[in-house]
Amino acid sequence: MTKKILRKAGTWIIKSPNDGLLIKKMRIIKIVLWTLWRVWFYIMMAIPILVMFPFLVVSILKEKWYPYFFVMARIWAKCILYGSGFYYKLEDTANLDETKSYMFVGNHTSMTDIMLMLAIVKNPFVFVGKKELSKIPLFGFFYKRTCILVDRSSQKSRMEVFNRAQKRLNQGLSICIFPEGGVPADESVVLDSFKDGAFRLAIEHQIPIVPITFPDNKKRFSYTFFSGSPGLMRAKIHPIIETKGLDIENKEDVKKLNEQTRQIIYNQLIEDLKKSTN
Repeated sequence: MTKKILRKAGTWIIKSPNDGLLIKKMRIIKIVLWTLWRVWFYIMMAIPILVMFPFLVVSILKEKWYPYFFVMARIWAKCILYGSGFYYKLEDTANLDETKSYMFVGNHTSMTDIMLMLAIVKNPFVFVGKKELSKIPLFGFFYKRTCILVDRSSQKSRMEVFNRAQKRLNQGLSICIFPEGGVPADESVVLDSFKDGAFRLAIEHQIPIVPITFPDNKKRFSYTFFSGSPGLMRAKIHPIIETKGLDIENKEDVKKLNEQTRQIIYNQLIEDLKKSTN
C-alpha cells in the first residue's frame, strides 16, 4: 500500500489513498441519512393528519369552530417537531392576553417556522400565506380552507387579504404573517427586508404587533435538502408593539412600524449568531 508522509505544523502525518475512499463513504452515508430523515419529516406531516382526519374535517365545517381546529393544529405541529428529533425552548417576554387579537410576525427561514409558531403561540391565529402551499398533498387540503391565501402576483388578491383578515379578527382570532414574503434564496442573508402588508393590517385594525424570533430553524431544517440536524430550536416572543394612534394613510407610520419590528428581530438574530460563534 502506497502512503504519503506529509509534514504539517511541525507534525508528521501519514496519509493513505484509503483516506479519500473513507471520506467518500462517510459522505455517502451522510447523504443517505439526510434523505431518510427528510422523507421521515414529510411522513410525520401526514401521520397526525390521517389520525385526526375526521375531527379535523368536522372542525372546519363552520368558521366559529376554528379554535377547535387550532388546538389540533398545535398537536400536529408538536408531533412533527418531536417526531423529527427537534425540541424547542421558549423565552416569552410578551405577557399576552389570551382574550385579545394580535399580529404575530417572525423571521422565515424554514418550513419548520410554521410548526414552531403553532407550538409556542396559544392564542388562536390564522396564517396569511402564499397560495402555492395549498398544492402540498393532504396538508394543502386544510391549509386552503383555514388560512388566508395570497397570490403575490395579483393586486386584487393582496387587497382581498384585508377583508378576510377583518372577518377573522371580528371572530376574536389573531393573524400570523412572515413579512419577508418568502424564504431568501441566499442562506447567508440574516433577515430579508419586510413587506408592509402585516403592518398595514395591524394599523388598520389597531391590533398590537408581536415580534417573534426563530434563531435556529435555518440551521436545523433549511430548504437545502442535504442539510440540517435534529436538536434544539429556540424561540423568543418579544414585548408587544402597540399600533394605537397610528394612521394607515400615513406612510411614515407604516414605515416606522415596519422598521421597528424588523430591527427587534434582526438584533436578536445577530446576538444569537455572536453567541454561537464564541
